[in-house]
Amino acid sequence: MVRPPVPGWSHLKSSGLSLLAKQVWGTLRSHLLRPARWCSQVPCAWRRRNDALHPVWKGPASVPGGTRQSPINIRWRDSVYDPQLKPLGVSYNAEACLYVWNTGYLFQVEFDDSTEGSGISGGPLENHYRLRQFHFHWGAVNEWGSEHTVDDRVYPAELHLVHWNAVKYQNYTDAVMGVDGLAVVGVFLKLGARHEALQELVAVLPDIKHKDARAALGPFQPSCLLPACRDYWTYPGSLTTPPLSESVTWIIHKKPIEVAQDQLAAFRSLLFSVPGEEEKTMVNNYRPLQPLMNRKVRSSFQATHKGARL
Repeated sequence: MVRPPVPGWSHLKSSGLSLLAKQVWGTLRSHLLRPARWCSQVPCAWRRRNDALHPVWKGPASVPGGTRQSPINIRWRDSVYDPQLKPLGVSYNAEACLYVWNTGYLFQVEFDDSTEGSGISGGPLENHYRLRQFHFHWGAVNEWGSEHTVDDRVYPAELHLVHWNAVKYQNYTDAVMGVDGLAVVGVFLKLGARHEALQELVAVLPDIKHKDARAALGPFQPSCLLPACRDYWTYPGSLTTPPLSESVTWIIHKKPIEVAQDQLAAFRSLLFSVPGEEEKTMVNNYRPLQPLMNRKVRSSFQATHKGARL
């Protein structure tokens, strides 16, 4: 892939970003670094979270314009129950797992997507989508780290499983910029019991401490990282890393998975930097919230007041 000049983004295309960044600066600028409700109702953790943003989200490149950017704050009361939403079908091939690597912004697990072996279908999707990779976003502390939020609640980390529409497009690169090209499954991580399946991945993180380092991994079954409860929200959105293309159907699981404190600490032991450079700890690699605008968030479940406390 083309390597953009922004540090920490060597794995991402810059061409789409340069075009998008010229659009609608004034419209979205006031929404970028804070949620719609501020000091009167939102805890101080929000302010600290926004102060901790990665440098790439503090300049003009973070404002692509458009009307369906991600991530967003999901509000229970505003989501619409859609009885037509089917359960999401998940079928992953553990043998398709290739390796894990440090991209310079996060760590990512790559999969062989040359066949139909691993992917998702059903739910809000009309086609089969192949698994390309999964990665995490996390904060320096447990008070923040997730990209999406639920009723202003922030989680310590968030998992993204990235899939592409193999029926409509010939390859992942085309799907990234195409209509209905991608489907990303999001899972929140919260502090709790040790996640035994995740530990297999955590164990190899010391081998990819520095940017561009990679290590063999596999077979690894990604479905072990999904919560037992398969209720979800879905909405039309974008990638949360450049090129920020608005090609994503988001599927956000209602229930988080639990991980232990030392497992989150292992995430935070990684570095943005290459060997020989000043060490920069890999934390706060999340994009700030984007305005919902005129989009509808649908849910596969009927919301209850009790359910609003996850």
